[in-house]
Amino acid sequence: MSSPRTALATAVTASAVLALAGLGAAPAFAHGSMTDPVSRVAACYAEGPESPKSAACKAAVAASGTQAFYDWNGVNIADAGGRSRQIIPDGKLCSAGNDKYRGLDLARADWPSSPMTAGEHTFRYKGTAPHKGSFALYVTKDGYDPAKPLKWSDLEDKPFATVTDPAMSNGDYVFKGTVPKKSGRHLIYSVWQRSDSPEAFYTCSDVVFGKDTGGTPGTPAPTASAPTDAPSTGGHSGHGGHTATPAPTKTQAQPQTGTGTTGGTGGTATAGGSTAGGSAPVAAGAPGTELAETGGDATTPYLALGGAAVLATGAAVVFASARRRAARR
Repeated sequence: MSSPRTALATAVTASAVLALAGLGAAPAFAHGSMTDPVSRVAACYAEGPESPKSAACKAAVAASGTQAFYDWNGVNIADAGGRSRQIIPDGKLCSAGNDKYRGLDLARADWPSSPMTAGEHTFRYKGTAPHKGSFALYVTKDGYDPAKPLKWSDLEDKPFATVTDPAMSNGDYVFKGTVPKKSGRHLIYSVWQRSDSPEAFYTCSDVVFGKDTGGTPGTPAPTASAPTDAPSTGGHSGHGGHTATPAPTKTQAQPQTGTGTTGGTGGTATAGGSTAGGSAPVAAGAPGTELAETGGDATTPYLALGGAAVLATGAAVVFASARRRAARR
């Protein structure tokens, strides 16, 4: 017959095993957004979703609501699987066809922007959780008109930079790319296609080569700022063009040690699907989801912890019962 001490040890061991199993099954969240050059959604979050400062971000919040910008690192399609061009329609590239982020698709020439120059540039992409995958960066063609809805045909046919499994530094994916020569206001479009999941993430970063002609005539549009630990409650504070401020993370991710490779002009897209141009793509896939995960939902980790607590309570009950039986003998 087992002793009270043996019963307790057995119950505690079972609780620990089940609790660890539950935590191991918790989802790995995969969010992210470009912070150098700053994406539209990140720039508006940095201004403060409740009281944005720029006219463009005010309009975007009015169209999308504030939650879209608190979720600035979740512009995604859960089942993209390399079919980005086929499933994101023209005019909805910045939202990835996700109605939650529809304000990002507003066609206007005064979005907060980052200064950009031709030549080698170090890009930073805030990864809330590290995952293997490929980045492909496109820039708009000469003659791009930011006052018109962005179409796939507005982007250069091939990405100017591609990289697979870049290294992480301080929570950022960091990689280099050679930016082609441009003039005036343009847009850099990124596609991050995970290789461990069909999920993909998308960003639109407004950039200016030389003089900015956007915004009110004679007045340049504001400089974009990357998010800090909390949305700004003050005015704009530019980040110097090429030095992004770390964005907030809910889960501290460990640096990834993958080796990055960078493609120059004319590289082959690894994440964007077919080449640009031709007829407008037809939406044929599901839009982005509220949460980007490999399984479960946002409550899963807490359910696992709650289950562990329940099991621990059960162990205590077993121990108490065994002790009472021993006392009666």
